[in-house]
Amino acid sequence: MRIKTGFAFAVLFTSLSLTHAQYEIRPEAGYSPQIGTMVDMLEDLKGRIEEMTRDLTQAETDYLFDGDANSIGALIMHLAATEAYYQVETLEGRSWTDEEAALWSVGGELNEKTREQLKDRPIAYYLELWDEVREKTLEGLKAKDDTWFQAEIDEGINNHYAWFHVLEHSANHMGQIALVKNRLPE
Repeated sequence: MRIKTGFAFAVLFTSLSLTHAQYEIRPEAGYSPQIGTMVDMLEDLKGRIEEMTRDLTQAETDYLFDGDANSIGALIMHLAATEAYYQVETLEGRSWTDEEAALWSVGGELNEKTREQLKDRPIAYYLELWDEVREKTLEGLKAKDDTWFQAEIDEGINNHYAWFHVLEHSANHMGQIALVKNRLPE
């Protein structure tokens, strides 16, 4: 039995080490090193969220498993809105215009208003909005360098931390999206 366990462990270790080579964080080309690394991580998370949601039906996109839950559509809109906020604040040094606020404010919060307003749209609607935001983010980050990335935007907060927050926010809500998907009715 000990030989079988050792063999199984060796096979598992070898297969994990081979697959890990495909999962590396590396700076994206065209960006400064630190920003490029952040871009790689942002794109990885977004890709995983898109992969797990792109084929949802309308009912699955809007599904609420209880009265306090958020739909997958609302969660993706929230991710896009959060990124749009940090985009204008850090990359453009401004606040949302009235027009931008009208589009993004409902997604910026996750509450009863969100549950009422963010429904009856296909998953593609939310993913396409996020694609548009991300395209603008990538363009803006490409124009910045690592000195800008380390610059303070407020006392104790630098641009790097702001974009780290966008990253951790995506990871957090990816978990919520997975939870909602696991609660979808059969």
